[in-house]
Amino acid sequence: MADIYSVSQVNAYIKNLFLRDDRLNYISIRGEVSGCKYHTSGHIYFTLKDADGQLACVMFASMRKGLTFRLMDGVSVVVRGRISVYEQGGRYQLYANEILKDGKGDLFAEFERLKARLEQEGLFDAAHKKPIPAYPKAIGIVTALTGAAIQDMVNIAGRRNPYVQLILCPAGVQGEGAAETIVRGIRRLDAMGLDTIIVGRGGGSVEDLWVFNDERVARAIYECRTPIISAVGHETDFTIADFAADLRAPTPSAAAELAVNEVSLLEGALVDAHAVLFRAMSRRLRDCRNRMNGLSIQLKYLSPAYQLDQKKQRLSDVETRLSGLMKQRLLLKRKELLVLAERMKAKSPLDKLTSGYSYLADEKGRMINSVEKTAPGQKIYASVTDGEITAEVISVRTVNRQNR
Repeated sequence: MADIYSVSQVNAYIKNLFLRDDRLNYISIRGEVSGCKYHTSGHIYFTLKDADGQLACVMFASMRKGLTFRLMDGVSVVVRGRISVYEQGGRYQLYANEILKDGKGDLFAEFERLKARLEQEGLFDAAHKKPIPAYPKAIGIVTALTGAAIQDMVNIAGRRNPYVQLILCPAGVQGEGAAETIVRGIRRLDAMGLDTIIVGRGGGSVEDLWVFNDERVARAIYECRTPIISAVGHETDFTIADFAADLRAPTPSAAAELAVNEVSLLEGALVDAHAVLFRAMSRRLRDCRNRMNGLSIQLKYLSPAYQLDQKKQRLSDVETRLSGLMKQRLLLKRKELLVLAERMKAKSPLDKLTSGYSYLADEKGRMINSVEKTAPGQKIYASVTDGEITAEVISVRTVNRQNR
């Protein structure tokens, strides 16, 4: 019975065969780069091809120091390194130590010629770029009906804003006739008056993405009235469609993120704006209320009715004060009058008359208080308490009352 080997034993045996061949350990190969990918680890994975075949290649990050240019699809290069077997994958590949430019490949040269011509015509002018709406309601997508690209865009758009309507216009994204379907899809969606259109596909080789370097696609994008986001391949892939579009997204997933703003952030911003507006309005209302109260007080103070009330009050106060002063004055004068009355009473003849005295006067009413003011035979009048007595003087004599 023949010997039976494991897969790893066979892969190891074949790898040893490669290692023993000096020509495969120190080899230089010319070809055109395709499917170039820069990994996050720093490694570069690409395919080297010519008209009849292709070869998988890798340049590890530790060997990139000598690489003086950015490797991209379509570039014709000379790669120096060794060919060995990747045992885990069961395939052989070129491990690059050095990569040199060998002029531009046919596809790359065609790309550069078309890019230069369209750029000269103004298809890439920034002045022609239309802004992407911040909050779209409806977004059109031109891509393949099946595949990861459309699924990624639908999932991301639904997660960021489930209220946005997505309208898919299926199109071929590679091969013969694909350019016509893309142009037709762009024009159909443009006629619908949507907010944004995304045109693109997932990653692939330079040949797979070549339809997006078609001049017809570039002109359809340029002529479109609706803002267009180009999302072709991976971050390192650039196409003519990217330059003609209003905005380039590195991937279809990134295009969905650029086209659809996250509604939760908008809702949060609206809540914050509402709080700020509410505080500002409350502060403004408080200031206006305080000002209105101040003006109301000022108006009340300046109003004729208020001034009249104040004058009335002041007049009433003056009247009360004056009345008090008059009462005090009258009381004081009444006391003074009583004192004077008592004094007058003490000096009043009438008061004397009641005590038994009389008041003597001559015919002319002049008081007789001395014997010298009368003479015998003269009529005199004596006033007593209850009347007047007329008498005639019989005689007069002088009396010295001080000697008594």
